[in-house]
Amino acid sequence: MAALGVPRHARQRLARTPQKRQHRRMTCFIALLRAINVGKRQVPMAELRMLVTGLGYGDVQSHVASGNLLFSGEGSAADVERTLDAAISERFGFPVETMVRTADQWPLYVAANPFPRESEAAPNRVLMLLSKAPPTPDAAARIAERAQAGEIVRAAGGAIWIYYADGVGRSKLSPVFIDRMIGSPATGRNISTVRKLAAMAGVAA
Repeated sequence: MAALGVPRHARQRLARTPQKRQHRRMTCFIALLRAINVGKRQVPMAELRMLVTGLGYGDVQSHVASGNLLFSGEGSAADVERTLDAAISERFGFPVETMVRTADQWPLYVAANPFPRESEAAPNRVLMLLSKAPPTPDAAARIAERAQAGEIVRAAGGAIWIYYADGVGRSKLSPVFIDRMIGSPATGRNISTVRKLAAMAGVAA
């Protein structure tokens, strides 16, 4: 384990980064970690916050144990995503993929929700999926071909949305299948979490 929980390559990055940040515009980011805290893929939130702080980001917060982060920093979302992917994977010893967006993008996701009625009645059954690369144009239609039991799939606002009528646990839409249809790794959060992250970032729609 690297000193202070910060991987070696990340310490080298910090050493090359100018420390005077007060005159630079800081961006609020929201990061979703994929497939953690299941089985042996354990990432304690306190350690994760410490790691991200050690990478030079500020105001680091987490929400529940599924891997939802808010923090401020410089650079593009793509640059931050690459930094987190490498640092988290090195620190915890297994590959971890993150989907990073700016907080300014988040209200657009909330507003694009194609299932407003279902979100009020059963918020844990409405899932928004964000992917590494933009979803393929026919991703929603291809996922919908395997949908069953009242499941509805829509593409909206740059995300894939799924309403699981009988709940996520009973669905035949596996993560591997969804990734293949979207064209890159994806991770999902229910609408309650999506709204909570917007509120935490101060950008609630």
